[in-house]
Amino acid sequence: MEAAYELIRRAIEERRQVEALFEGRLRRFCPHAIGTRAGERRVLVFQIDGHSSRGLAPGGDWRCLAIDRLSEVALCDGPWHSREHSEPQHCIDQVDLSLVP
Repeated sequence: MEAAYELIRRAIEERRQVEALFEGRLRRFCPHAIGTRAGERRVLVFQIDGHSSRGLAPGGDWRCLAIDRLSEVALCDGPWHSREHSEPQHCIDQVDLSLVP
């Protein structure tokens, strides 16, 4: 899991897309912040493709993912996607790296 954390951290630094399985289902996203909440390693992402139990809005949407539930994490080519937050993020309380103000 340490490799997944470092790869996602690198994706934030380089503004790269990530493709990964979250609980066995494919997701493609642009990670914006990484750190922990209550000791659990998490990443705040703007998901642009793949599965979402709540459905995915056209153009993508914000998601908070537990890093330890990700597998087959890989950097991908493609444009960076983002959107303004309508409210402050609550995904991460101990931020390691963030593009979110």
